[in-house]
Amino acid sequence: MTDTNNPNEIARRALKRMVRERVSPTPENYQAYYAEIARQPAAESPPEPPLPAELAAHLARFIESVRPALGNEDRVASEMFGALRAALHETPPHASKLQSALAELDHPVRTAAEEQMEIKNSLLKLLRLIIGNIGELSLDDTWLKGQVDGLLAVITPPLTLRHLDDMAERLRDVIAKQSEARRQSIKAQEEMREMLSAFIERLAAMSRSSTDFQSALERDAIAIERASRIEDLVPLLKDVIGATRAMAEETAASHQELQTLQEKMRSTEAQLVRLHLELDSASMLARHDPLTHALNRRGLDEALAREIASMRRRDAPLSVSLLDIDNFKKLNDRLGHDVGDNALAHLARVARANLRLTDVLARYGGEEFVILMPDTSLDAGIDTIIRLQRELTKTFFLAGNEKVLITFSAGVAQLSAEESGIDAIRRADRAMYLAKRSGKNRVMSG
Repeated sequence: MTDTNNPNEIARRALKRMVRERVSPTPENYQAYYAEIARQPAAESPPEPPLPAELAAHLARFIESVRPALGNEDRVASEMFGALRAALHETPPHASKLQSALAELDHPVRTAAEEQMEIKNSLLKLLRLIIGNIGELSLDDTWLKGQVDGLLAVITPPLTLRHLDDMAERLRDVIAKQSEARRQSIKAQEEMREMLSAFIERLAAMSRSSTDFQSALERDAIAIERASRIEDLVPLLKDVIGATRAMAEETAASHQELQTLQEKMRSTEAQLVRLHLELDSASMLARHDPLTHALNRRGLDEALAREIASMRRRDAPLSVSLLDIDNFKKLNDRLGHDVGDNALAHLARVARANLRLTDVLARYGGEEFVILMPDTSLDAGIDTIIRLQRELTKTFFLAGNEKVLITFSAGVAQLSAEESGIDAIRRADRAMYLAKRSGKNRVMSG
């Protein structure tokens, strides 16, 4: 016999029934089951305050934006969304129904979000694998390597639509030049084939002419030996002179034709060289940031590996600086993102004008830049960056008619013998953060 006076037993039975009957575990449902099992009159719930219409409208818009993430395959989830939509459209909406419907949706929404993240990561891994394999199969094509490097850089998280659009624009340029180079290459191959055929035919004709000339000379020589009168020698002499003149004319014509073929081949070769240089130039854009024309992350990685190898081979110092524009967000908020982009390009121009040709400027991300300074000790690197700060304050940036002072905070680190480039950049980053905390527009060592 069931003990209806034991609160623990009543609570246990209420929870079991709710699970068995798949009832949402809301306080109201639990209270109703508890009262029924305990044979108590159901407590009257206080009147539920209506959900504000504005909040209900915001919730409805939010639900409609989340709904596509679950797809149409999950029938149960679709029914849950239908129930939630119906609860939101009640007049007025009831908070308890919405709470129950949202609680039931919690698990499928989280599961769908996790699944979408896994799908995106898996697609990115597959894309990297495909792009990497294409690069491995075509190591001799520098234009293709540029495209591959750029793609691998742009699909490195965090992904942004702006980076993808920039890369797509650069790739369209490379692909257009690639198509033109292929068309010109095919045309050049046909021209080379025709010229080679003509060359061989001309050589064969020259060979035949030479053979005929030799045979004619031999016949005339025999005839001369057999001639017994001077009158017999006259036509033979005319024949020899005529054959010699014809041979000379044939040789001159062949020489002129071969010279023309040679000039045409040189012209075709120069045209192909020009096309491939343009293609290589377009491919190099895959390693550069299109806004500032500084190296991008992929280009920085290559430059860093090159400079570190040179540093260790020559036992020379290499310093690295990471700089960040001060108050860049405020500049963007006050004057707009276009002005912010122009400010980044302005800093890059001033930096290139004041750094050595051997120094490397790269955009590290956002408003951050990295400068590699070969053959430069830590103290000399700090002096270089301080000079750059001073030059930047002298060169005002114009936003329309407004002069805007741009400053940056920076950290400088000198690579140690066994340190990786990334570790040195991290040290410079920490020093830059300290420079920010110390009042901005400063340079500190890391």
